[in-house]
Amino acid sequence: MTEKIPYKIYLTEDEMPKAWYNMRADMKNKPAPLLNPGTLKPLTAEELTPIFCEELVKQELDDTTAYIEIPAEIRNFYKMFRPSPLVRAYCLEEKLQTPAKIYYKFEGNNTSGSHKLNSAIAQAYYAKKQGLKGVTTETGAGQWGTALSMACSYFDLDCKVYMVKVSYEQKPFRREVMRTYGASVVPSPSETTEVGRRILAEHPGTTGSLGCAISEAVEVATKNPGYRYVLGSVLNQVLLHQSVIGLETKAALDKYGIKPDIIIGCAGGGSNLGGLIAPFMGEKLRGEADYRIIAVEPASCPSLTRGTYAYDFCDTGRICPLAKMYTLGSDFIPSANHAGGLRFHGMSSSLSQLYHDGYMEARSVEQTSVFEAAEQFARVEGILPAPESSHAIRAAIDEALKCKETGEEKTIVFGLTGTGYFDLVAYQKFHDGDMTDVIPTDEDIAASIAKLPKVE
Repeated sequence: MTEKIPYKIYLTEDEMPKAWYNMRADMKNKPAPLLNPGTLKPLTAEELTPIFCEELVKQELDDTTAYIEIPAEIRNFYKMFRPSPLVRAYCLEEKLQTPAKIYYKFEGNNTSGSHKLNSAIAQAYYAKKQGLKGVTTETGAGQWGTALSMACSYFDLDCKVYMVKVSYEQKPFRREVMRTYGASVVPSPSETTEVGRRILAEHPGTTGSLGCAISEAVEVATKNPGYRYVLGSVLNQVLLHQSVIGLETKAALDKYGIKPDIIIGCAGGGSNLGGLIAPFMGEKLRGEADYRIIAVEPASCPSLTRGTYAYDFCDTGRICPLAKMYTLGSDFIPSANHAGGLRFHGMSSSLSQLYHDGYMEARSVEQTSVFEAAEQFARVEGILPAPESSHAIRAAIDEALKCKETGEEKTIVFGLTGTGYFDLVAYQKFHDGDMTDVIPTDEDIAASIAKLPKVE
């Protein structure tokens, strides 16, 4: 190989970001505010503090400060697993026989197996600093719950996790990692909360959804003194913390004078995608550079590509604030056959606004093709990727093959959010031929959209 670019580009500890980047500061059209579900008025800090930690409320509402300093305690924790490598996928390029140059930012170098620890440690830190007893949360595939249990263990905080029932049953080992770090894990919807019992009565035998689990976690947080709710995606504060991914990626590329043409991220609620694209989107918003940015979501839960841009509840129980976002409706529950993660019914308000304004594009992919790409990547790059990450791999391979057809030497960067070693039941279904592509019909989505709240 004649390129002087190493397989892995690492930053030094001194080159790690010392501040998070807030994309909203550079957005001309700011994301719409969260609304009080009772009054339909923009939520104030005073209304949010019974749910979230005080410092996180400030970060959630701040859409003018471009850079927010990362506390030294958080930076020191980051050093356990950061900086993460930016890897040149030489073997994948050779296998595809493409002139494209492919890079991936690998976020799986920690026990949680994903990028989620970037925000989990920040949120646990602010909870501890506030003097709280513990936090509650939901988790879908389990990466966020695992990351939060690790962070809470580090700061001696109690951690209560409501895990989507289908994932709770499919991923028992992920559940046990959470319990190892001291978290209590409950399959959702459950009989332990009022909203859980109501959902079970309305949807007997349901396999659950992130919307259900969010409702339960929020109820427990607001009814127990000394607890607050924390979320692993969707919110502005989470995208802020995850910007370390993109800041490191850009710094590594800049070291070698590399400018990407295409940046690809998987899209569920928006944490990985928002974090990866943050500094590049900032340049795009300021008119300093242009990039083609692609959000890749599952065809079974296609909020950007088939959803409606409107105010909706973030939870199935309809007790949380309303967010303006691309949504399939808070009643939407993906098929239990869907094993590829990215199960949330909506998309981050910030990313929804950027997509609505034409700053990025979106595509949906079927899960059998996602696992085909995952297997192809694992065989040549030596990492078993998480199903979520594999949505981005699918799109990266497709774009590289287009370059093969046209002869264009484009540079492609994608986010490898984590590893898939706790997702082997899904891999087994794929290998045994039991995996199917269940795509919601227009009627399914329309029925859910019809229940959107009426907001003027």
